Amino acid sequence: MEIKEYLKILKEEIHSTVFATVDENGLPQARVIDIMLVDDKSLYFITAKGKEFYHQLMNKKYVAISGMTGGKGSLNKKAISLRGKVKNVGQELLDKVFEVNTYMCDIYPEKESRMALEVFQLYEGQGEYFDLSTKPITREAFTLGEAVEVKGGYFVTDKCRGCKICYSKCPQKCIDISVKPVVIKQENCLHCGNCMSVCPFSAVEKR
Repeated sequence: MEIKEYLKILKEEIHSTVFATVDENGLPQARVIDIMLVDDKSLYFITAKGKEFYHQLMNKKYVAISGMTGGKGSLNKKAISLRGKVKNVGQELLDKVFEVNTYMCDIYPEKESRMALEVFQLYEGQGEYFDLSTKPITREAFTLGEAVEVKGGYFVTDKCRGCKICYSKCPQKCIDISVKPVVIKQENCLHCGNCMSVCPFSAVEKR
């Protein structure tokens, strides 16, 4: 999928997400924040200037986001996690935020009451899409802006002797054992680490 499709899922299918920041003591803080707007390459959210969340954003200019779609049963859900740089864009997009998210008018009914609100943009970062509804599961990484992708998961080195023990322990059977060294299909991997744990030749390494 294209970046704008991941962002659209965050805005329309998930909308309410968990935002994590770090406070002045270096401790993690989390809260639920709605995704208000998205474009082809970034997302927007709001907060009030009096909140600790606001001051953490202004201080660190970095945030981590996670959200999951609704639906019955975990195996019908899609999840997106995203971490990256944010910047304050003021109140320039505030009218559009309230136009698109009309429920906000019940929370801040008068324009005067919206004076404390400002819009933030997440413009650069790395994300991951995780779909449990597919067989095997689907995992896709993506980047925003000028972020350089940092690959996760595991890979198999030339130490592999083709014993296939890793395949027998893989919950998604996402290892191609028709070649040697065997190849982990990254788009279906759970990152559980079973393959590295059971390999008798230490052929599997973490990225």
